[in-house]
Amino acid sequence: MKSEEIKALFVRFEQASAEVEGVECWSARELQKLLGYAKWENFSKVIDKAEQSCLNAGQEIADHFPEVRKMVSIGSGAEKQINDMLLTRYACYLIAQNGDSKKEQIAFAQNYFSL
Repeated sequence: MKSEEIKALFVRFEQASAEVEGVECWSARELQKLLGYAKWENFSKVIDKAEQSCLNAGQEIADHFPEVRKMVSIGSGAEKQINDMLLTRYACYLIAQNGDSKKEQIAFAQNYFSL
């Protein structure tokens, strides 16, 4: 991966983060796109594996993968609610560790979230 690509990914990951109640976190729906997953169904399988890794490490899933709902635009000004998660840095790290290692974004995320 070229240094320009790495810098661009770094900026995108930084911009996607938010602070909620003093905790740095990322939206699972946004992370899905950042990691190169086109379908939520495929990405949710990676989340399931990451949640299992979280449990295996003796951590509470709810502390790192809290579920939320958010409004999204569906066209012509209409909106609907969809399921999402607020992921801690640790949750994102576990997702990166369980993601498709052939994706350059996953390789980047493994390093980014290990900091």
